[in-house]
This record gives sequence, C-alpha cells and structure tokens, in this order.
Amino acid sequence: MSIQQMIMQLAGGMGISIQIFVVTLAVSLPLGLVIALGRMSRNKILQNIVKVYISVMRGTPLMLQLMVVYFGPYYLFGLRVGTSYRLWATFIGFSINYAAYFAEIYRSGIQSMPAGQYEAAYILGYSRFQTFFKIILPQVIKRILPSVTNEVITLVKDTSLAFTLSVAEMFSIAKALAASQTNMMPFVAAGLFYYIFNLIVAVVMEWIEKKLDYYR
Repeated sequence: MSIQQMIMQLAGGMGISIQIFVVTLAVSLPLGLVIALGRMSRNKILQNIVKVYISVMRGTPLMLQLMVVYFGPYYLFGLRVGTSYRLWATFIGFSINYAAYFAEIYRSGIQSMPAGQYEAAYILGYSRFQTFFKIILPQVIKRILPSVTNEVITLVKDTSLAFTLSVAEMFSIAKALAASQTNMMPFVAAGLFYYIFNLIVAVVMEWIEKKLDYYR
C-alpha cells in the first residue's frame, strides 16, 4: 500500500474522530451546566443523585462506560441492538462522561463568583434567571476557559477509545494497517494527525481566550 492510500484511509478514520469530538462537545458542554446546577441545588435528593453520577463518571474508566452503554440495553432490558448503534453508543458514552467533568469545572467557576455580584444584580432589579445568564455565566465562562481547554485537548486523544466498540475511527484504522503491513508507519502517521488536530484546537481555544480577555 502506498503512503497516499494509507493517508486517505487514516483521513477517513479522522472524519469519524472529528464527528465524535464535535458531537461530544455539543452535548456535554450544555449538559455539564445543567448537571452543575443540579449539583448546587438546595434539593438534597437531587444534589446527592448528581453527586453519585459525577463520582461514577469520574471514578470509572471511559472504556468501561462505553461498554456499559453499548451492552447495557441487551443485558438489562433484553433489547437487541444493531451495529449502527455502535457509533450512537460512542456519542452517548463520551457525552455523559465529559458532562461530569465539565459540570465540576462549571461549579468551581460559579462558586468562585463574589456574592456582591448577585446582590448588585438584585438591587438593579434583575431576576435570578437574568442575573445568572446575563451577568454571572459570561464571567464564569471566561474564568473556566483554561480548564475547559485542557478537557477539550484530552477529548481529542480520548476519541481513540472508540475502538472499544469497534468504531472505525483513526486509531482503529491505524492499528489494522500496522498489523497488515507489519510496520509502524500507520501509527506514526496517526500520531501526526492527532498532533495537528490538537494544535488546531489549542490555537482556536487560545483565540477564544484572547477574545474574552476584555480587561486588556
């Protein structure tokens, strides 16, 4: 197999990796905010349920969680799932895992806000909803962006765990090519793909940080 053919196959797998990356962020970022609000709820039952969820998601391997999401419907409810469910199970597993991490990042950012912010908004006549979404959340996003950036970069590399469910993302293809050709070149090429992807993500996140650095 020529280098061009190898790169084309890896690029196809990279498309799946990017799909997992985009869907995970699109779901886990807003879901993480909802979970963070549940974690800070005054309702003790809801708060404890969310605590357990976050503890499980952060305390068990993502690979295991993917397997539970994929095989769970059959072993728990007797539902037979087709091969098309593999990618959906990957989306679900990644999203609920990263939502737990983002929830803790959101929580730390929200709890770091001075109480005076809320008091000033109340005096100005803002409702609790307006206070949070117009005053608090924009400042929280700016504060937590470095931590979010670290998680986003980790997500790029974690997409390789989709091979657990036999999803043909880039690492799975690289492994198959390396086995068939008995050389390491597919892994080297895959490493370059991941590095470039991460570099692009880092540059974009740095650009967003500069845009939000409105104190300068």
